[in-house]
Formats: sequence, C-alpha cells, structure tokens
Amino acid sequence: MARRSLRPQLNQIRQWVRQGRTDAWIAHQLEVTTQQIASFKKENELVADEVDTEAGADFDDEIDLRAEDDALIAAELEAAQAAKAKAEAEAAEAKAKEEAAKAKARKQQASDDEDGEKPSRRRGRRGGRGRRKAHTGPLEGTFDHGEEGYGLWLDPAVQDDPVYAEHWAGHRPIEITIEEDQIVIRRVGEDDDE
Repeated sequence: MARRSLRPQLNQIRQWVRQGRTDAWIAHQLEVTTQQIASFKKENELVADEVDTEAGADFDDEIDLRAEDDALIAAELEAAQAAKAKAEAEAAEAKAKEEAAKAKARKQQASDDEDGEKPSRRRGRRGGRGRRKAHTGPLEGTFDHGEEGYGLWLDPAVQDDPVYAEHWAGHRPIEITIEEDQIVIRRVGEDDDE
C-alpha cells in the first residue's frame, strides 16, 4: 500500500481513539495499515483516556463495540480471502481444462499423423503485421496431353501454399500412379520409407 497522509483525518482519529476503537478498526476505516495508524498515533500523542468522565457508564459498551468491530473486520477479511481462494481455484480449474484440451488435441494430432492424415494446422496468434491469408480448399490445375508430351499445369496460387514451398518447390523426382478416378503424384528419393 502506498503511504498516504493521515493529517486530514486527525480529528476523526482522535475521536475514534477516545471511543476506544482499535488500530485495526481505524486502519480498516481509512484503508491504511495498522502500522501507519500506530505511528500516526505516536507522532500526534493520541492515547485513549483511561477514564472518560463524560462516558463513564458507557465505557463497557465501547469495549463491546470494539470487540464487535474487530469481529466484523475479521469476518470481512475472511470473506475476502475466501473469495480470493475461490477465484484462484476457478482459475486453476480453467487452466487445467485448457491443458487437458491441449493434451487431447496433441493426442488427436499424433493419432492423425499415425493414420497418415494431414495434421491440422495450429492457429496463429492474432494481431501483428498483416499476413497473407493461406489458401484453403483445393487448388485447380490442368492435365495437358499435347503433341509434345504430357504436362501438369497448376494454379499459380500453389506457390503461396506453405506445404508446397517447404516440400515440393524446385525440381523433384516423382512417381506417378494412375488409377481409375485419380492420378497420384509422390516424391521419390528421400521419402521412400513412407
């Protein structure tokens, strides 16, 4: 807590001290520490009167009020601690659920990789510099069987695909399998074991 001046509340603190209020109660009312109240009382020579002649009969009532005030403050502090503990428990539970979801996603991705399926792409962070939007969905191409031979013409957007850029760009030896409803193109050489 930042230390703040209690000088403006001198009369109020003096009155509370005469009533027999505890340092904890006064500190709670002024939202400062009990050490600040104790040092302020010492600096300003604020001491509770042993016997208050005007309130002699009510002195026992004031003692009861102090105990009651301390009990109220203790109850408020306990409620605040309980609320903080509950919030921390909820945060820990949410974090545990998030970790479990991440673990499940990793496990799913690992099983997809074992099945030979293409792993799902992790979501990137939001914001930052503008990034090129990755092409989603199938790209188009043309299979050309002209006079000079056969050729495959791919959509120019294929060069923006990160998988193509990493694994297929440049000249690569390939193997072609022709089936009734598809033509499969596979790399040969470094990935023969797949």
